[in-house]
Amino acid sequence: QVQLVESGGGLVQTGDSLRLSCAASGGAFSNYAMAWFRQAPGKEREFVSAISRGGAIKYYGDSVKGRLTISRDTAKNTVALQMNSLKPEDTAVYYCAASSYGGTSREASLYNYWGQGTQVTVSS
Repeated sequence: QVQLVESGGGLVQTGDSLRLSCAASGGAFSNYAMAWFRQAPGKEREFVSAISRGGAIKYYGDSVKGRLTISRDTAKNTVALQMNSLKPEDTAVYYCAASSYGGTSREASLYNYWGQGTQVTVSS
């Protein structure tokens, strides 16, 4: 069973950049597809980005495409989300998730391990 801990959130201004990191422990990191989701107050959880076990396949949500980049470091058991050109609508709690089912997906239901989340707030 893998444990996930997110870090890197904070308060930034519109147009700033932020780098989120998710540290995984307790499992074979290379066996898991990884993803980021976010949830803003009063809204449903939204897919942000996903990366395959080997890192070759990457998916992005339409609202973040071109501004965010996902990456993983197998040696460090981490997955990162580089966020550029941040907007107020990016304000949310960002969650790291891992899937042991093998495939890379945009569906939250296919991720069976979740972190506690890290808050990102973008002021206008």
